[in-house]
Amino acid sequence: MRKTTITRRSFLAGSAACTVGALLTPRLWAQESSQPPIRIRGAQIFDGTSPEVIQGSDVLIENGMISQIGKGLSAPNGCIQIDADGRTLIPGLLDAHTHIMWNDEIEELIYGAPEGYSGVLAAANAKAMLHRGFTTVRDLGGPSFGLKKAIDNGYAEGPRILPSGAFISQTSGHGDFDKRSFYLSPHFTGRIDKAYLRGWTMIADGIAEVQKATREVLRSGATQIKVFGSGSITGAHDPLDVTEYTLEELEAIVKEAEHWGTYAAIHAYSDEAIQNAVKAGIKSIEHGLFATEESMQMIKDNDVWFSTQFLSYSLKPEEAGMTGINAQKYLIAQRGAEAGYRLAKKMGVKVAWGTDILGSLKLAEAQPQEFVARSKYFSAYEILKQATSQNAELFSLCGKRHPYQDGPLGVIKKGAYADLLIVNGNPLDDIKLLADPKRNLEVIMKGGQVHKNKLG
Repeated sequence: MRKTTITRRSFLAGSAACTVGALLTPRLWAQESSQPPIRIRGAQIFDGTSPEVIQGSDVLIENGMISQIGKGLSAPNGCIQIDADGRTLIPGLLDAHTHIMWNDEIEELIYGAPEGYSGVLAAANAKAMLHRGFTTVRDLGGPSFGLKKAIDNGYAEGPRILPSGAFISQTSGHGDFDKRSFYLSPHFTGRIDKAYLRGWTMIADGIAEVQKATREVLRSGATQIKVFGSGSITGAHDPLDVTEYTLEELEAIVKEAEHWGTYAAIHAYSDEAIQNAVKAGIKSIEHGLFATEESMQMIKDNDVWFSTQFLSYSLKPEEAGMTGINAQKYLIAQRGAEAGYRLAKKMGVKVAWGTDILGSLKLAEAQPQEFVARSKYFSAYEILKQATSQNAELFSLCGKRHPYQDGPLGVIKKGAYADLLIVNGNPLDDIKLLADPKRNLEVIMKGGQVHKNKLG
């Protein structure tokens, strides 16, 4: 047994058993089966579900999974040791609403930038996201399949990704990104929009078209479907108050997703859009800004997730990157969001933890501030559970389409993925510790691979 700082360099050089294999392959982050065992000693553990921490316990990690938890665990030969010394061990964080590819103006990414530009930005975003402690994300729209594969195969550093692929949007909907107001659409001209070619969106109208679009997105490898069901703040053509897609179109999308054993999530601001979504069988309401008490009751009665974001709607317009008419729309959305947060808390609906931060790598740095924004409405335990086991429960709705089937996520228990963080302090006492990951996250581990260690 040895105690060491595990960085990429020391991992490659610190074990003769690992050195040869590491030098023969460029894959640096996906060699779980060849890793030496790791023992984390003397941690107080938040297991992702209970408000009570487990005091002074050890965790043994083998082949990228948690193999044992208990006090005074024996160390296998060649085991690497990390001494937590009473610090808090928590599951890796999960973000239920990211757009990991969306790191510039959408018009630039789709219509202006050369091929490869969005991928390079996304790789930088993925690495930074992991180093903020996020080990799994649900990507709710964008061409993230290539990035996911590169991360899973060990060629890039980043979180596990549950991709949605292209948005499904009606003509003039939130995913109709071409800003020109007057032109004949592809339905009439056969013109293929770059937004489709680059994997960002599918424009589909009517039951037959939304069926085909859903099937194509599933064919591409999506784990869940993302639908645009209402107006937006930043859309090129959709005012904030409009409702998009009919109930029958939404029902067709849901049925196609169910045929694949998965579900649909919907961007829905308007109350009508929210009610249509629940009636259609959609399982995750994204944003839900103008939900009435009646709609919240429908969400609760039908076991639907309320996946809203607190930081995104608590900033000044300029802080959120909003100008002109978008700034005015943002302020209206903000007032609706605040009412929705109180209703969600009051009625006890299932609340996911997500951020929906997009537009630049600089804005993405604010991701951990979501912990602070939620503290106005929820306890530290409620927030931490949302960002771990609760989000993992939501992610599991995709059934066999879930790409990570070897064990559970968002929890610390035997057989779970070794996605772990060691926090300097106890976030159950002060959730704001997680808002400063550079200072307060001492160890970041994903699948038994240590991506940061300040305890060596």
